[in-house]
Amino acid sequence: MNNIFEIKKFYIIIFVFSLLSLLIALYIEFYLGYSPCKLCIYQRIPYLIAIFITFLGISYSKNLIWLYLLLITFFSSFLLSGYHFGIEQEIFNEFSGCTGNSINIVDKNELLKLLNSEVNTCKNVDFRIFGLSLATINFLLSFVIFILILRVIKNEKNK
Repeated sequence: MNNIFEIKKFYIIIFVFSLLSLLIALYIEFYLGYSPCKLCIYQRIPYLIAIFITFLGISYSKNLIWLYLLLITFFSSFLLSGYHFGIEQEIFNEFSGCTGNSINIVDKNELLKLLNSEVNTCKNVDFRIFGLSLATINFLLSFVIFILILRVIKNEKNK
């Protein structure tokens, strides 16, 4: 019985962390006024998925499938934020969705509207915390959470 309580606590911690991450991203975007790039938006998806998985994990905590799904989720977050970090450091080239160069607009008014709008590319870092971009912070935290989930899975299998 104690084991189930511990795993439920772990799911609650991941839930709170994921929820806080999303709320902080939304606060930075809407309250502080920093526009996210497309990869910044994509990096929110694993946290939404993690919130859903943690609900299932809390409800059905005897099943290890939820830990494996969280592992895959945070590994994908690690890869996505690592790619974004690589773009910021100019290790990788931006994909066409970041630059806005792949736009096929035939309407003159839509083209003018697009030209007048501010296009936020994925390599520009407008907001930093302790000198680190949010992609860098996400990259590091996703890696740490991935390792923690691996350890929890190992502990659960050994019981």
